[in-house]
Amino acid sequence: MITINQIKTAYKNIKNDVIRTPLITSDRLNQSLGFRLWVKCETLQRTGSFKFRGACNAISTLADDGAPILAYSSGNHAQAIALNAFLSGRDATVIMPSDAPITKRQATASFGANIHLYDREKENREEIGKRLQTQMNAHLIPPFNDERVIAGQGTAGIEITQQCEENSINPSQLIVCCGGGGLIAGTAIAVSDKFPNCKIFAAEPIKFDDMKRSLAARKILSNPAGNHSICDAIVTPAPGELPFEIAKRLVTGGFTVSDEEVCNAMRTAFHYFKLVVEPSGAVAFASALSRGFEPLGSDVVVLLSGGNVDETVFASVLQKTSIGEPHIKHKLNL
Repeated sequence: MITINQIKTAYKNIKNDVIRTPLITSDRLNQSLGFRLWVKCETLQRTGSFKFRGACNAISTLADDGAPILAYSSGNHAQAIALNAFLSGRDATVIMPSDAPITKRQATASFGANIHLYDREKENREEIGKRLQTQMNAHLIPPFNDERVIAGQGTAGIEITQQCEENSINPSQLIVCCGGGGLIAGTAIAVSDKFPNCKIFAAEPIKFDDMKRSLAARKILSNPAGNHSICDAIVTPAPGELPFEIAKRLVTGGFTVSDEEVCNAMRTAFHYFKLVVEPSGAVAFASALSRGFEPLGSDVVVLLSGGNVDETVFASVLQKTSIGEPHIKHKLNL
């Protein structure tokens, strides 16, 4: 089981390579909500998401053998692996779904990585990864079910605790987007160590609430096949085994949000914080803005996990060309 000491070691390993992203709030938004909402801006991290942390830590622990790196990802882990491999002087190959956003594919390739496309409806990326790992004699770094990666993602939690202490914040809740669970597992360890009374929640799209349902059942449950969401980066089949074991101890439960609520959160982040947030990165924020959300205290922290959104998608969201009226219109003057 991953410990706080592993996350502290990861922070020492990578703190000179990652950006200490800000934890910010909006007085105007807080006045509308009735509580203080703090956002951790991993949208401003290198490669545009928290994934840089886990990839950086994992690659920093590899033997100095020059072997290539292999990973599978829908986009954010792909970019993080590609850049960290480039910085370490290694070749990288990333297995990406053929329907991954073109901007994420282009960004991954721009760092020199080779891209192996697959059909996520018909093929299994883990099986492809095992086959290519053997063929290439490569170091495989999965996106979430890996202790090195989880420890690296947990450094975002280390920063949250530091920034809360610097601002005299005693967080009652932490909400983190959840796909495979690496981010929430790592941050839960870090935040629970400093703020044991803080309740931690996973945020997921509707029809991809595998972590929420798994926590309730106390065992891993999968998502039904064939569902779709605008939140392309976190539509994983099921929680990873390692993250789930941590979540069972430290995560209270989960929230689910619709694509409409996610789009509203993206607009709200732009309107109040001038931040560009991708759909998957806005899920935790959307949970705190949703009509049924009830804060457990005066200070709630949400993690904006990424900002790698296609320009046309973002423009469409801002212009409200494909969604209905925002659910929080009764609270905010958008």
